[in-house]
Amino acid sequence: MFETLSGKLQNVFRNLRGLGRITEANVADALREVRLALLEADVNFQVARDFIEAVKQKALGQEVIQSIQPGQQIIKIIHDELVALLGAETAGLRLEGAPASLMLVGLHGSGKTTTCGKLARWLQKQGAAPLLVAADVYRPAAMDQLATLGRQLDLPVFVKPGETDVLRLAREAREAAAARQRNVLLFDTAGRLHIDEPLVQELVRLRDLVQPSEILLVLDAATGQEAVNVATHFHQALGITGAVLTKLDGDARGGAALSFRAVVGRPIKFMGVGEKLEDLEPFHPERMAQRILGMGDVVSLVEKAAEAVDQEEARRLEEKMRKGQFTLEDFLAQLRQMRKLGPLESLVGLLPGGAEALKGADLSRGEKEFRRMEGIICAMTPAERRNPNLLNARRRLRIANGSGVKVSEVNNLLNRFHQMQQMMKKMGKFQKMLARMGGGGGLGGLGGPGGSGGLPPGMFRR
Repeated sequence: MFETLSGKLQNVFRNLRGLGRITEANVADALREVRLALLEADVNFQVARDFIEAVKQKALGQEVIQSIQPGQQIIKIIHDELVALLGAETAGLRLEGAPASLMLVGLHGSGKTTTCGKLARWLQKQGAAPLLVAADVYRPAAMDQLATLGRQLDLPVFVKPGETDVLRLAREAREAAAARQRNVLLFDTAGRLHIDEPLVQELVRLRDLVQPSEILLVLDAATGQEAVNVATHFHQALGITGAVLTKLDGDARGGAALSFRAVVGRPIKFMGVGEKLEDLEPFHPERMAQRILGMGDVVSLVEKAAEAVDQEEARRLEEKMRKGQFTLEDFLAQLRQMRKLGPLESLVGLLPGGAEALKGADLSRGEKEFRRMEGIICAMTPAERRNPNLLNARRRLRIANGSGVKVSEVNNLLNRFHQMQQMMKKMGKFQKMLARMGGGGGLGGLGGPGGSGGLPPGMFRR
């Protein structure tokens, strides 16, 4: 998402960086390109016009700071206005009541039921005890899907097949929450292919009964400006408190994300960035603005790594690296931890300039390479993984046949692993030398146990 918009804005910024001074003419030229980029991204027309006008007024009315080039100052103004457009501050969830109730509303196909499961997982990680409530009484498939998600998460789901009275179901769900000591109810409500009066009235009655602390509209980001029309209707009827944008990992142009807050006046609270239950992220306006402008999002990347990496395992592997005891089993564990971070494309997009630098590159080859290496190592016996010296020609042929690759690919993996082992042994010797020279503390705190902790955990993780 935002790839096309980001690319067009990068072109505008390249021209801006060469500005010698700010004039009304060159500001107008640059903002004309920005406006076209926003409209092509399916941003609401009025929102795009107001955004450009705000940037123009600030760019022409601001004195140029001597230490900053004029073009960079305009880029800074665009960044600040984009953050303001997206919401300025991160909006958290309000969990009020005992138990707290959250209603998820939206149209069919927006990802409402899956988002319910993702949000339950997120709440559980924050220390809450959620209960999923299948409040879509018209679609048995939605009930079955929610029950399946509950089993995957090991969370209770309140399902009552055959019940058609949503209000009775809601009352019984609250009683079940009290009995099971669950402190958050997540109502997966009914949707339609389009907004109609019976749907709206049913949701209003449910809202009046459960008094939710949050009414979250689940919006498919790929629907563009139509998502804003849907949001306006739901907000007028229910008074939504925020939105969850789904399918941001697809080819959506970004119009819904950039228009929602300006039109509806409510924040985007979460975004779905994949199909897995862990693919839900809080929406941070500043981080999103940085992604759109090609500045990366290193903070989100670090958070992903912190969640995916087992710190105890990292410390254990670091110790084995120091002692030169790193095995193919350890290498396999590292590969699997890296794959937990997500597709390479999404990781590269979080690096400053990453998407632009690798534009047109086939990152799927990297993913295939990781899977191939994993397959080769999995075709080995535990003894072979722990001691690669056992791998003679006959064993290598068996591993190649077992993993569906050529013997040369098995040899290549083993050669690379051997080089890695040699490098780790040298690093371990070098660190011991530094520790001796620094009296146990190393040089500048780079030493072993007496210093600042030696090599950082996972230094060799990619």
